[in-house]
Amino acid sequence: MGTDNTMIATAETIEQYIPQRAPFIMVDNLLEADEKVTVTSKEVKEDMLFVRKGKLQTAALVENIAQTAAAGVGYRCAQAEKDVPLGFIGGIKGFQLQKHPLVGETITTTVTVKNEVFGASIVEGVITINEEVIASAELKIFIEQDEA
Repeated sequence: MGTDNTMIATAETIEQYIPQRAPFIMVDNLLEADEKVTVTSKEVKEDMLFVRKGKLQTAALVENIAQTAAAGVGYRCAQAEKDVPLGFIGGIKGFQLQKHPLVGETITTTVTVKNEVFGASIVEGVITINEEVIASAELKIFIEQDEA
């Protein structure tokens, strides 16, 4: 995994790899990205969308997993000098929540591609705080294909 000195992208540069824009960005730093695994981090802040009573809500965790997957795809596209594609969540399976992250905590999300077929990716996302798993899910994500 990358360190602060080897981050691929920071909160200031992450937008070049994902289609989302503020205030809907749910990832800060892109720490690692290869063909199968993408790792991001996000500090939970009071003024974030989906923060209620000092806790990051479930919808944000699902979106964080999806945006982590998008950041990996976007990074690989940028490396190949291609446009960053749009992706859409097509299904959520096996979502488990141990706890909601609190304001001030930093979540680290690891997404592993389990299967890719016909423009759809099946990914497993695991969210941790200080290496403790707080949420996980399998997402089916459809990637918009070029019509060219």
